[in-house]
Amino acid sequence: MVRKARTRTGTALGALMALGAVAGCGQSAPAPHDTAPGPHASHSASPTVPAAPPTLAPGPGGLAPVFANGPRNGGRTVALTFDADMTADQGERAAGGERFDHPELIASLRRLKVPATVFMTGRWAEEYPDQAKAIGADPLFEVANHSYSHHAFTGDCYGLPRVARSEMRADVERAYTAFRAAGVKKAMPYFRFPGGCYDDAALRAVSAAGVTAVQWDVVSGDAFATDADAVAQQVLDGVRPGSVVVMHCTRSAAPATERALRRIVPALREQGYRFVKVSELIGAASRKG
Repeated sequence: MVRKARTRTGTALGALMALGAVAGCGQSAPAPHDTAPGPHASHSASPTVPAAPPTLAPGPGGLAPVFANGPRNGGRTVALTFDADMTADQGERAAGGERFDHPELIASLRRLKVPATVFMTGRWAEEYPDQAKAIGADPLFEVANHSYSHHAFTGDCYGLPRVARSEMRADVERAYTAFRAAGVKKAMPYFRFPGGCYDDAALRAVSAAGVTAVQWDVVSGDAFATDADAVAQQVLDGVRPGSVVVMHCTRSAAPATERALRRIVPALREQGYRFVKVSELIGAASRKG
């Protein structure tokens, strides 16, 4: 369920609660648009060192920086983000046949050629390693960190179990370990708090992992929604230049999202918007900063 998420400012919007359902992404092989050089690429070109992903400078007192949207005057760009949630204790539900993926949604993003950032839990990557690898290998997407356990980093966060303060950094780093084990080679240094809940102690803990905390400024309302038009309209009403939209990709907990996406994408393109990954917005923000 999407509700208002508690942050240290007390007003950040939206998060998927872990009350019986979680969100996830789907699998399909990388599309033909994947043109990254392979291991047998020509040696005639000069070797280059890949640029490090853009991040924001730490905040006061060593707190992790928090990013919610890109520059409003940087052109009509918007980032769609999808949370791939699975809590550490939901293996029995997966074993019983519940699916936390949504292959049709990922296929639609590819068909529509929409870049996206997938915030993935480590537990989800363990459950669906082939899917995690396929998403991570596709240059249309980028994989970011949504914790290993999907447990809360503050108290009173929509009923989520709480990560001990001493374990917060380890929970973030355990997710990256799970990504590597699944074959995700280039997970981004971006972290989304479960439930969107954080405080200064949480920001200080995850700062040690070298991440930028990524929130959002547009809530899609897609979790547990069945009215695709209502989801689409909520996104269209909320998007502004530089927006970050939080959505979910799961067959069980966000069944209307793929249908909503097919309305959102052409409508925003008609308004002149260009879809980008979160990394592009962060890069633009860091240059302006």
